[in-house]
Amino acid sequence: MTENRITLTKADRRRVMLRSQFLQGSWNYERMQNGGWAYSLIPALKKLYPNKEEASEALKRHLEFFNTHPYIAAPILGVTLALEEERANGAPIDDAAIQGVKVGMMGPLAGIGDPVFWFTVRPILGAIAASLATGGSIIAPLFFFITWNLIRIAFLWYTQELGYKQGSEITQDLSGGLLQTVTKGASILGMFVMGILVQRWTSINFPMVVSKVKLAKGAFIEFPKDSVTGPKLQEILGQANAGLSLSPEKVTTLQNNLDQLIPGFAALFLTFACMWLLKKNVSPIVIIFGLFILGILGHLVGIF
Repeated sequence: MTENRITLTKADRRRVMLRSQFLQGSWNYERMQNGGWAYSLIPALKKLYPNKEEASEALKRHLEFFNTHPYIAAPILGVTLALEEERANGAPIDDAAIQGVKVGMMGPLAGIGDPVFWFTVRPILGAIAASLATGGSIIAPLFFFITWNLIRIAFLWYTQELGYKQGSEITQDLSGGLLQTVTKGASILGMFVMGILVQRWTSINFPMVVSKVKLAKGAFIEFPKDSVTGPKLQEILGQANAGLSLSPEKVTTLQNNLDQLIPGFAALFLTFACMWLLKKNVSPIVIIFGLFILGILGHLVGIF
């Protein structure tokens, strides 16, 4: 076993890293980044599984759903490479363990990518380049392009290597259940983060009017019918700051009532409904079109 051990060289891992830059090249609504993910792993899988049938099975299991920040996928790739390497050398690692680690890591790590890259590093480099450009410097676009890609590629390579080394350490204690513990912990953390993102990224509004109540005089701002002078405008602004209503009626919508009872309940309910449908083997494409139709009909009748 030791003499015939298959090991991924640094050149093999570098080819995976270079291919991972096309992670979103075949993005789709059903399994999202699965095509780019499988494409990235092809050089490693070909070496680890010389048998065509085994290589096909390995490629097939990596065509499952995958979606995370395109740069944060690097450490997950590293861990996956280590797991596949150990499996190819006889370690008792099944498909569920590999997929569980991927799914468990992609959720929590995805929340790191946007703040670090899109909201911190890229704006800082853009601001520096813009400052150089306003001074008439021709190196401004070159500075942004070169610096950004150096940071990006360095991050992809070193975090993939980190994931590969840590993944190798995980697989050394399979008998002690370390892999199962990491898988379970990563899955729980991933579900926790995804639960937080439901409220952030899913928005449902019910503008249906439940009630209209006429306000007493003095509870709303009375706008003059003629032109507004400076002192009158100042008075109106003061009344608005004091919390007076802009209209003589208080309109309560269904969304107002839901927000008072359980904020974000509708979004959470919709998420659980989609999860239930997926569990019943309903196609994601059918769910997506169903949501489109539901939204259109709801808008026509005034619910959404």
